[in-house]
Amino acid sequence: MAKIMMYTRFERFWHWSQALLIILMLITGFEIHGSLHVLGFEQAVTVHSIAAWILIGLWVFAWFWHLTTGEWKQYIPSAPKRIFAMMRFYGLGIFQGKSHPFHKDKENKLNPLQRMAYLSLHIMIGPAIWISGLVYLFYKDLNVIPVSLGEVALIHTAAAFLMMAFLIAHLYLALTMDEKPLSSFHAMISGYERHD
Repeated sequence: MAKIMMYTRFERFWHWSQALLIILMLITGFEIHGSLHVLGFEQAVTVHSIAAWILIGLWVFAWFWHLTTGEWKQYIPSAPKRIFAMMRFYGLGIFQGKSHPFHKDKENKLNPLQRMAYLSLHIMIGPAIWISGLVYLFYKDLNVIPVSLGEVALIHTAAAFLMMAFLIAHLYLALTMDEKPLSSFHAMISGYERHD
């Protein structure tokens, strides 16, 4: 069995930093909405805002990295039949002991379903969160916004719930992607994956 370097240091840094910031923002977001009581409202707003600015900076840098390294190609959607094959596998085949229909390598790190999920994250969920968040922060300074502050907050909250759903699905798929449940986590820490 050979070990292949699958994820660069930057990819691992970006992945785990983004994960921690998103989890922090979900927790503080729930606190801001009154569903949790950990930090207090004012401190939760402060932490949420600081984490948001750091995450926006990380996303901008990651987009630059994807464009300059050619890694943006990882997100090119696959044929619908390949996406449906992955959906059948995760919805049914995995419980029947069927083999995984996709085998990744350095040039194709994401299976067809992951490609669609990450593309949706990058072009819909992420922008919806940061645009609505920035509009919310600067609402008083933006006199031309055709929606109320409550509607902006609703859009931001809906996008945050989509991000939480993505996170839950991501964890489920990471645990079921390989025959050894934690091998995906190990690869995202060490950068290496074992291949036959």
